[in-house]
Amino acid sequence: MNPKMKVPTIEDIASMWHVSGLKDKLIFTFLIIALFRLGTHIPLFGIDTGVFKQIIESGQGGNIIGFLDLFSGGALGRVSIFALGIGPYITASIIMQLLAAAIPSLEKLQKDEGEDGRRKLSQYTRLFTTALAFFQSFVLMTYLTRINALQVDSIFSLTFLGSVFTLTTGSIFIMWLAELVTERGIGNGGSILIFVGIIAGIPFYMERTGQLIAGQPAMQLAFVLLLLVFLATIVLIVIMQEAMRKVIIVNARRQVGNKVYGGVNTHIPFKLNPGGVMPIIFAVAILLFPTTILSVAGQANIPEGIFKNIIEFASVHLLNPGGFVYYILYFLLIVTLTFFYASIMPNMQPKEIAQNLKKYGSSIPGIKPGKPTADVLEKILSRTTFIGAMGLGIIALIPGLATSITGITPLQGIGATALIIMVGVALDFINQIKTHLLARQYEGFLKQ
Repeated sequence: MNPKMKVPTIEDIASMWHVSGLKDKLIFTFLIIALFRLGTHIPLFGIDTGVFKQIIESGQGGNIIGFLDLFSGGALGRVSIFALGIGPYITASIIMQLLAAAIPSLEKLQKDEGEDGRRKLSQYTRLFTTALAFFQSFVLMTYLTRINALQVDSIFSLTFLGSVFTLTTGSIFIMWLAELVTERGIGNGGSILIFVGIIAGIPFYMERTGQLIAGQPAMQLAFVLLLLVFLATIVLIVIMQEAMRKVIIVNARRQVGNKVYGGVNTHIPFKLNPGGVMPIIFAVAILLFPTTILSVAGQANIPEGIFKNIIEFASVHLLNPGGFVYYILYFLLIVTLTFFYASIMPNMQPKEIAQNLKKYGSSIPGIKPGKPTADVLEKILSRTTFIGAMGLGIIALIPGLATSITGITPLQGIGATALIIMVGVALDFINQIKTHLLARQYEGFLKQ
């Protein structure tokens, strides 16, 4: 970050509304957010939300339910028509991206067939989202039936099937809203909706924290220390999001008549964290899928025996958010997904960059064009991505460990995952607005 960045004045902010297209994008984004928040407050028919809410507040369902409720913006706790949130769409996107990197036919669609290929992949993602949403809806309604939050005779009753259909439709609708924001609004639609959901859940967590520390000076001191850790984490997140390694490039000079073109040194920026918030979101989505199944299975009428003991052990000790094994898996997933994103991003392909540099007569000082340049870039990218992946993974563990040490467990939901997503999405949102303004010669708004 540049410490000399100019703070926008009221006139600067007002001038933003005169920029062609930006005002419409912002208004459209906020309207979609309002529609999304409205849906999170519309409950399913026939559900006793008080029973489920009591389970969340008491912690009887384990940390996983409260964790899911945070990312749905409270929609899960209310058992609203948007109870599944953006989760199925994010999970489907992860799986499709992994498959596109592993299956040649899908990789060809992504890289070689241009817009038509990406459109087909998007359609596959939507279909997969629908299947996942139906499965998760069925699991959730089975769980609600098990705890008597839904009174039905069987899973084939109209109330049960209607609820499954409504939840599936709600998830598909959220997917559509996310795609609309990405195409016609500002920012990545999925990330924006997750960001809004987390922000909406903060008052609830703060209220529970206030009840915990009331009248306890030692807990209040621990709370202040925890807030300082959170603030320090935010600073580290901003540094990680903005830090980059600049590779100097020397451009060849060309003389046309009496004029000389080129010869000016530029640089290629390689970000320490090329994937932004996506490694965090994807790591959470990957871990939440099996933990959700285990949490629901733990409530089922499974006879005592080895199978039930395995489910309980996995739920409590292996994949329970806040547990030691969960943190280890979380860290490893973040590191792996950061490398994965770096490997698939078009602007981080050493061979292609080296070919383009050679094509336009540019080079890295002291390095021969072609393969030597590609090898140097590969080494730089490997080191940069390693530092970024390890840094992001370590930062992701700090708030969770701090909440465990201080005992302020209500704030465990607002851990590094939520902080990184909030800060990352906010930075991306601001950068997109800045880019839009600069593209239309409004550099004065965020003049360096």
